[in-house]
Amino acid sequence: MDNSDKHNQRIAKMTFASVYPMYLKKVENKGRSKEELHQVIEWLTGFDNNKLQELIKENVTFETFFQSASLNPNAQLITGLICGYRIEEIENPLTKQVRYLDKLVDELAKGRKMEKILRNPI
Repeated sequence: MDNSDKHNQRIAKMTFASVYPMYLKKVENKGRSKEELHQVIEWLTGFDNNKLQELIKENVTFETFFQSASLNPNAQLITGLICGYRIEEIENPLTKQVRYLDKLVDELAKGRKMEKILRNPI
């Protein structure tokens, strides 16, 4: 992965509101719901629907988005490839958190069971 400062700064300054519609379209095109997407986001960040809508309306950057989040303690269980790169090898904490979210959205769109996506014991 391009771990350069330039790449990390670009991700930090990207707004969540600009990416959210792409997340939603991706999951809905694969037969999943907005509610399921919000469940995944809430699991990772602790943001309920009202807080999520507030952050979208405020057009916050990913940097602000994740600074405000209470990251799930099981987030480090999110591993594997995203965009051809191993999540567990990403060094920049913010970039890793954004890729956690990307990975969860991918798993949702691919039809993975919610219990697996949320890293819950069976």
